[in-house]
Amino acid sequence: MKKLINDPENVVRESLMGMAAAHPDLIRVNFDPNYVVRADAPVQGKVGVISGGGSGHEPMHGGFVGMGMLDAACPGAVFTSPTPDQMLEATKAVNGGAGVLHIVKNYTGDVMNFEMAADLAKGEGIEVKSLLIEDDVAVQDSLYTAGRRGVGSTVLAEKICGAAAEEGRSLEQVYEVGCKVHDWGRSMGMALTSCVVPHVGQPTFDLPENEMEIGIGIHGEPGRTRMEIKPANEIVEMLMEPVINDLPYKQGDEVLLFLNGMGGTPLIELYLAYNHAVKVAEKHGLKVVRNLVGPYITSLEMAGMSITLLKMDEDLIKLWDAPVKTPALRWGV
Repeated sequence: MKKLINDPENVVRESLMGMAAAHPDLIRVNFDPNYVVRADAPVQGKVGVISGGGSGHEPMHGGFVGMGMLDAACPGAVFTSPTPDQMLEATKAVNGGAGVLHIVKNYTGDVMNFEMAADLAKGEGIEVKSLLIEDDVAVQDSLYTAGRRGVGSTVLAEKICGAAAEEGRSLEQVYEVGCKVHDWGRSMGMALTSCVVPHVGQPTFDLPENEMEIGIGIHGEPGRTRMEIKPANEIVEMLMEPVINDLPYKQGDEVLLFLNGMGGTPLIELYLAYNHAVKVAEKHGLKVVRNLVGPYITSLEMAGMSITLLKMDEDLIKLWDAPVKTPALRWGV
């Protein structure tokens, strides 16, 4: 195992310390329990938006904390759900009196722990709503979930809900716009290599040099099928066809196309894949009006990609375009 680490047990804490040192104008980092919070939190009268999950998917979620996106993020151990006390303290830290939205990826530990935190927060008089993201069309159930896994649409929901909250919308209104992302977003991913969890020290799964896995999960969960590596254009079609066929898209729909790297895939390859993804969308009569290309929801150093499509309307486009200033995503400021 070759990694830029010190003690495997301290990777998350030392990484958080580095984030705090790099971005003091944008975020604060709390330890014991660990959470990342925007520097000016709580913003009075504004809905707080928080998310969280296991570390190893950076920049999600801590890299998306800041103006126009998340108010706080809770990092668990690598590929391990954060604890209810992390989520509760983060909820309290961003409560500006207008309620708090929890954005939760559909993994059993995340769902259970966020639910406990929401109950505890409500007991302290904080209004909380939870938005579940379950957009992975690859498999219905996996090692970590009942139902579909929450993947790429999470990033889009965090941006869009964050913008709605920044605009001053109510908790119910922020939740409703998040429900659009839930209903209109679908994703699917693939892997060329496995990844190595620092404290484990060996690959999560074995994938021979000449093979790839289609439908992989962001923790290395098995996908739909394993096969010999194909040209990039064929791989793009293998991911996009199930995504498009799963949604009630119709000719002329406007979409956001998110081509995500899994951590070990260079941008030259992601843009190559994006080039064909646009053509596949257009072949189905879809108009790509917004995009995001890059490693935004990763799986440590896994080589591979995921593709997310989100049907857009006028309001979602406006919220996507709204200013954002976080360590990992920023425009309009």
